[in-house]
Amino acid sequence: MAAAQSDPQSLHLSVGVLGISAGSLLLLVQDYGSSPGKHLIPSTALGIELLIIAALLAYAGVRRILSQSSLYAYLCLTVSALWCGSGLIHILLGENIITTEHELRNAMVPGLAAFTLALLVICLVAVLQREIVLSFIALSICLACAHQIAGLANLRFGQSATAACYLLVCFVTAYFGSGRLLSYITHGKIQPPGTHLQSKISLKAAQGQEADDVVAVGLVMNLLSACVLACPLLGVVPQLFSGLVPWLWTAGVFQLGVCVLSYRALDTLAATFYGFTAILKFSEGYSALVRDLTNQEPYSPVPFPTVFSVLFFVLALFSCHRSLLDGLYQLFFVAYCIAIAAQPRGFFQGGTQGVQAAIFVATALMLLVTLYNKASSKKIPTGDGLLKNFLSRSGKFMLRTQDKDLHAPYLGYSKYADAEVLGHGCSVLAAFAITASTTSQDPLAVLILPWAVVSGGLLQLLCGSVAFARGKTLESTAFILYGVMWTVWGLTRFGGLYGDVRGFHVAVGIISFMLFNVLVTAGALFLNKAWFVYALSFELILISFLLDAVGALPYGYDIGVTIIFGLVSFYFFLANLFNCTFETPQLPFGDPLIKLSGFGGGRDSCPHLPARKATSVQQIAEIMKNGGICGMPTDTVYVLVAACNRPEAVEKAYKVKKQAQERPMSLWISSIRQLQPVRQQINPLLWDFMEAAWPSSISMVIPRAPWMEFFGLADSSKYIGTPQSIAIRNPDCTVATHLISLVGPIAVTSANPTGEADTTHHNQVYAKLGDKVDGVLCDGPSPENIASTVVDCTKIDNGQIGFFRVGLIPKSKVLQIFEEIQRKQQHGHVNSGFEGDITALEIESTTQLTDPETDSDLSRPTSTGSLDSLDLIRHGSEEYEDESL
Repeated sequence: MAAAQSDPQSLHLSVGVLGISAGSLLLLVQDYGSSPGKHLIPSTALGIELLIIAALLAYAGVRRILSQSSLYAYLCLTVSALWCGSGLIHILLGENIITTEHELRNAMVPGLAAFTLALLVICLVAVLQREIVLSFIALSICLACAHQIAGLANLRFGQSATAACYLLVCFVTAYFGSGRLLSYITHGKIQPPGTHLQSKISLKAAQGQEADDVVAVGLVMNLLSACVLACPLLGVVPQLFSGLVPWLWTAGVFQLGVCVLSYRALDTLAATFYGFTAILKFSEGYSALVRDLTNQEPYSPVPFPTVFSVLFFVLALFSCHRSLLDGLYQLFFVAYCIAIAAQPRGFFQGGTQGVQAAIFVATALMLLVTLYNKASSKKIPTGDGLLKNFLSRSGKFMLRTQDKDLHAPYLGYSKYADAEVLGHGCSVLAAFAITASTTSQDPLAVLILPWAVVSGGLLQLLCGSVAFARGKTLESTAFILYGVMWTVWGLTRFGGLYGDVRGFHVAVGIISFMLFNVLVTAGALFLNKAWFVYALSFELILISFLLDAVGALPYGYDIGVTIIFGLVSFYFFLANLFNCTFETPQLPFGDPLIKLSGFGGGRDSCPHLPARKATSVQQIAEIMKNGGICGMPTDTVYVLVAACNRPEAVEKAYKVKKQAQERPMSLWISSIRQLQPVRQQINPLLWDFMEAAWPSSISMVIPRAPWMEFFGLADSSKYIGTPQSIAIRNPDCTVATHLISLVGPIAVTSANPTGEADTTHHNQVYAKLGDKVDGVLCDGPSPENIASTVVDCTKIDNGQIGFFRVGLIPKSKVLQIFEEIQRKQQHGHVNSGFEGDITALEIESTTQLTDPETDSDLSRPTSTGSLDSLDLIRHGSEEYEDESL
C-alpha cells in the first residue's frame, strides 16, 4: 500500500524535497532582493545556510542510496555538492578573502559549469525513467546554474533569470510535497501524477546487478575537479587560485563518502579508485591554496606521481575484468599522474591541465553511459565480462565469483568490503612521498604534505575503521596507528613546524609509537609472515624518524627503509587485488610464524560454513552424524549442538561447558512430528499446547519420561535436563529446523562458558570454545539478543503452567495460547489421537478455569504450597536459565 510507505523512506524523501525547496527559496529571495553592489542576505550568512541545507540533502541522498538506489539520490547528492561549494565561496566572499566581483566570477564559473552539465545528464536520464518531477527539478536547477554564469557577466539579465528558475523549482517541489501529503492523508487513494517516487529497483533486480549506484556521484565529482583544472587552460579563468579550493575540496570530501558507500556496496575496486581520486582533489586544492599563501607555485617531486601512476595502472588492469570501459577510463588518471611527474609545477602547467580537459570529456561520457544503463533496458556496450570470458577460456586463471561471500570476513560479519587494498596502496604513496627532500626550500612549497597526510593519514584511518567493522583487530590497529603516525609526522616534518622542535620531546613521542608498533609486530607473528615483514619494516621507518629527531640519521638510511616499506606495501596492494579477483592462483602471504592452539579462529581445524547454503547445512549434519559438536544459529542466540543418537557427542558437548552440572542441556526437535512415535506417552493437553505454541522461541520444561530413550541417548540422557524434568523446544529458525530434520533430535547448550555473555555472532563461537568445536554454521549477528521464554509444564496434568524465565515471547502471549487450548478441550475439541485414552476425570480437571486475575492463569486454583509464575521467575531453579533454551 502507498500509505505503508510513510515510514523511513518517506521521511528521507521528504527531507530531500524540503531541502531542495528551502535552498531554492533562499536563492530565489537572494536573487530577487539583491541589487548591484548590495546583497539582501549577507554573504557569510548565505553561505552558512547553504551548507546546512547541503548537509540535509547529503543525508537524504545517502539514506536513499543505502536503502534503495534511485535517481532521486543522485539528484540530492549532486545539488548538495553544488550548494556546499557555493556556500563555501560565499563565506570566502563575506570574510573578504574574495574581494572583487571579478574574483567571485572566477571562483564560481568552473563549478557552476560542471554542475550545469551534470544536472543536464540527470535530467535526460530522469526523462527516460519517466520521473517527470525529478526531470523538472534537475532541469530547473541546471538552467539556474547556466543563468548564474551569465549573471556573473551581466547581473541584470542573469540574476532575474536565475530567480525565475528557482521559483519554478519551488512550484514543482510544492506540488510534489502536496501530492505526498494528500497521498498520506487518503492512504494512497489519491495520488497526483508524478508524486510517487518509485525507484527502478525492480528493473535492477531483473538485471541481476549489485547496488553500486553511488559510482555516479563519484563521476560527478571527477567532472567537477576536471572542469576546475581545465578552465585555466581554456582561458575561462586566468589561473588556479584559492577561490577554487572550495570546489576541489568539496569534490574530495564527497569522494571520500563515495569510497565508504562503495565499501558498503561491497565494491572494493570502486572504493579504491575513488579513494585515490580523493587524494588528487585534496592535493589540487592544497596547491591552489599554498600558491596564494606563499606566492610560489608548489613543486611536485617526481617519485610520488610516478608511483601513483603505477597504482592507477594496476587498478585499471584489474577493473577491466569487470568492465573494459572502467579500465579505459582509469587509464586517463594514469596519464594525469604521468603529466604531474613530467612537469614540476604540475597542476599549474598546460600539460596537466590538458589531461584534465580530456578527463572532463571522458567523465561526462561515463556519467551519461552509467546513468543510461541503469535507467534503460537497452544497454550501451561497456565491455562487461569480455576479459572474464577470455581468462576463463585460458584455463590458467580461475576467477572468483563476485558475490557477497567474496567479501565475507573469515569468522566475522560486516556490511563492508575489505579495505586492505586501499590501505596498503596509501602506505605505498605515503612512503614514496617522504623520500623527497625539502632542505633547500620552504617545506610548504614542496608538494609532500597532502600526499603524506591525506593518503598516509586520513585514508589510513578510514581503512582502519572499515577493518575494525570487519572484525580484523590487528589490521585495524595497524592502519589506525600508522595513519596517526603519518599525520603527525607529515604535519611536523613537512608542514614547516619541525625546524624548531627537534630534540628530546619529539624523540619521546616517536619512541611511544615504536613501542606500540612492537606490539603490532608481535601480533603479526600469529597472523602471517607478510604482515610481520610489513610491521617490522614500519618499525625501521620509525627508527629513521627517531634518528632524524636526535640529529643522528645516517645518510640514505631514511630513503632506504621507506623504499623497503613501500615495496612491501605494494606487494600487499597487488596480492590483495589479485587474490580477491582470482581464486587460483593466489599470491601467498605465508603461514603464521607462531601457531597456538585455538588462535586464528579455527581456520584449519574447524570449518565455518555459511548457513544460507543447503550444502553447508548438510556438511555440518555429516559432522554431527560422525560424533562432532557444532555451533548453530537460532531464532535467538548461537548454541552448541550434538546429535542425540551419538551419546559420546552429547557427553562431549556437556563437558565443554564450565560448571556444566548447573546448566543441563535441552532437547530440540525440528517438528512435533518427531515425537509422533512416543505420542501415547505424552499428556494430551501438553501435546496440544506444543502444537499451538511451536515453532517459536518457547522452551517447555516437561516431566521426564521413558520416551526419551527412543532417541538413542543411552547413558548420555542424564546430561539432558534433571532427574525430574527436561526442557524441550522446536525453534522458529529455518537453518536450525533443517539441520535437525537431517540429524534427528539434538541436545543443545549455550555456545559460551557458563557465566559469560550470550554468543550473538558466529565469530564468537570458536573464540569462546576453541578446538572443542568441530564446525560452525555462520549466519552473522543473531536476529534477537534476548533468550527464549521458558515455560514450566511439569504440572500441566493438573492444568497448571508457570514460568522459569520470560524472554522473547511475552508471558501474556503464552498464557493466551494455553487458555485457547483449554477452551478447545473444554468444548470437546480433543486431539483425535488421545480420545480413547482420556478419562472423564482428566477432561474434568483440564476444563476447570482459575480466576482470571491470577498470574499464572492456571486451570484450577494453585495449592497453598505451590509457586505462582512470579515466584517461579524469582525463585525457580537455575537449571533452566541457560541461554540456549
